[in-house]
Amino acid sequence: MHGLLILNKPGGLTSHDCVSRIRRLYQTRKVGHAGTLDPLATGVLPIAVGDATKILQFLLAEDKSYLATFRLGVTTDTLDSDGEVVKRRPIPDDHAAILTEICPRFTGALKQMPPMYSALKKDGVPLYKLARKGIEVAREPRSVFIHKLALVTIEDDLVTIAVDCSKGTYIRTLADDIGEALGCGAHITALQRVRTGDFTLADSYTFEQLKDEDTRKGSLLSLNQALRNYPAVHLNEHAARQLGFGIPPEIGATDADSTALGQGDIVRLLVNEDLAAMARFAPGRAKEKRGDFELIRVLKGAGN
Repeated sequence: MHGLLILNKPGGLTSHDCVSRIRRLYQTRKVGHAGTLDPLATGVLPIAVGDATKILQFLLAEDKSYLATFRLGVTTDTLDSDGEVVKRRPIPDDHAAILTEICPRFTGALKQMPPMYSALKKDGVPLYKLARKGIEVAREPRSVFIHKLALVTIEDDLVTIAVDCSKGTYIRTLADDIGEALGCGAHITALQRVRTGDFTLADSYTFEQLKDEDTRKGSLLSLNQALRNYPAVHLNEHAARQLGFGIPPEIGATDADSTALGQGDIVRLLVNEDLAAMARFAPGRAKEKRGDFELIRVLKGAGN
């Protein structure tokens, strides 16, 4: 079986735990996930099964949306409620008004310091393993982009926000940074990913649903459907044959409108409705007789 599963991840499991369960359910070792969720987190977790693992790099690039609740006045070592309390501070009496004022500062391009309790690696060792030993190492700030940050509710010391953000954004770090700006600290108590790309909770399946064999069979999206966010470019018969030899197509051998594509846009190259390759629009290459597209990943024969 090949395709993309949109899992509604339950709390209490790591993303790796979810991959292990899917391996057993779909009886294949070839499984990977797109975008780690902490054990505390729930919601949309795209999981590639079989040859869909070949497109994980494109799924990882998608923007994401979250609903996050954080508690003010308490900081933990993991920046969420699974960790140990390291500091308690008083919450300003007018914290609701201050939050309304400062939250807009956390939109747009930001630099985030990755938390020690994360899956990032130092010399091949995940940071969280070092953190569990009490070891802290230097990390480089990462560039992220917050498209939208909206206050949903403020109930005493609990604050819920809705966030639209780029890949690589740590919501735990975002909550911690907001808490520090408020002067009292904060940590995540609940986190739900509600969207990855244009896949939402409505597209997702729970493990309970996947116990049913018919549901499992119908749960997998084709490779083409999995990357539906990327523009589709259909190849004619000649271009399809050329692609089989690793030769990128010229735009005249496709149905693409060159005025609708921008330099560097990543597109799906389709033969009929099957995903044959992912490519970058690079019209300058035509002058070198190398086609108008730069091939990134050829998927012909991928079983989609």
